[in-house]
Amino acid sequence: MELEIKGKVVAITGASSGIGAAIARELAREGAKVVLGARRTERLRDLVEEIQNNGGEAAYSATDVRSREDLEKLVALACEQFGRLDVMVNNAGIAQLSRIDALDVESWDEMIDINLKGVLYGIAAAMPVFKKQGVGHVVNIISTSGLQIVPMQGVYAGTKNAVRTITEALRKESQGDIRVTGISPGYVQTELAGGMKDGEMRSAIQSSMAQMAISPDAIARAVAFAIGQPASVDVGDIVVRPALQQ
Repeated sequence: MELEIKGKVVAITGASSGIGAAIARELAREGAKVVLGARRTERLRDLVEEIQNNGGEAAYSATDVRSREDLEKLVALACEQFGRLDVMVNNAGIAQLSRIDALDVESWDEMIDINLKGVLYGIAAAMPVFKKQGVGHVVNIISTSGLQIVPMQGVYAGTKNAVRTITEALRKESQGDIRVTGISPGYVQTELAGGMKDGEMRSAIQSSMAQMAISPDAIARAVAFAIGQPASVDVGDIVVRPALQQ
């Protein structure tokens, strides 16, 4: 089956590494024009150069998803450089795992700001363009943590399940004019665990990742599948996890 991706303009947050970078490479290979956002601009610059050297089209903008203005600039760049925006991929996210009664309120705020509000800000930036065009596609990268609730992941899973709810509500409200997809990765080989403050949790997650984590390319292919369907087809939910993951 040939995917209908060539020529589409796709904005991706959290694109400097891991899942976001893999999505950018995969979609560029399929002929999409990718507009990359993240805080680490040197990595974005290198990735854009890589994509262009391989014959693709790409641009980047410094993007902290905690800033509505940054996301508006990312969308504006897509429209200015490529004339439109077809897909908004809200991928940026962090994980700080701890018991709720540890009261790591600072980490709660950070996860809410990035994992939840960052997605809402991405939707808010893209929606006016989609409505003007009469077409668009929102892809939210969620997590299997929200599908199976376990200790130490309560607030992280809470932010992800909030995104899951918002994703489904937006799909129903859009009534087919705007496609909406939620993709929930399991253990993936990324830098996510490296940013965890709790050393014990960081080691535990890194150990699990070493045993079973799959390549970010697997998530990128799922995104490509969802984006590449005919306009009349809306892929609502995809779960992609290691075969070993329970």
